[in-house]
Amino acid sequence: MSNLPTVTEFIGVYDADATLLGEVSYWIGARLGTRHCSLCELTHGLFTVKNEWKECRRSLSVPVVTYHRNDAPVDVLAAAGGTFPMVLERTAAGLSVFMTAADLDELSGSTEEFAEALARRAGDS
Repeated sequence: MSNLPTVTEFIGVYDADATLLGEVSYWIGARLGTRHCSLCELTHGLFTVKNEWKECRRSLSVPVVTYHRNDAPVDVLAAAGGTFPMVLERTAAGLSVFMTAADLDELSGSTEEFAEALARRAGDS
């Protein structure tokens, strides 16, 4: 039995902006190797959201929401501390870091490993 507080929500923040220019700029930069967002790699394929990610979100008992740097709520941005990408967890105690950019990089784009980490923390495994 874990002594960790119960997670009520996971919140991912991409290292990209939610504008047409931001999306195009990121997509081109990622193809050229000049931009990198490990959270994007976990949730998106070349053009669309990965089916594995859709299935993960459906299967978890805890909701997962994602934002871009420029559309995240103030409390999420404050908890992220200006470091992106990031996955936060919301508990009764508030927001805290669940996975840093380095943690996400270690997954090497494996949506399955990411889903397993979320499921373990949510208590779904």
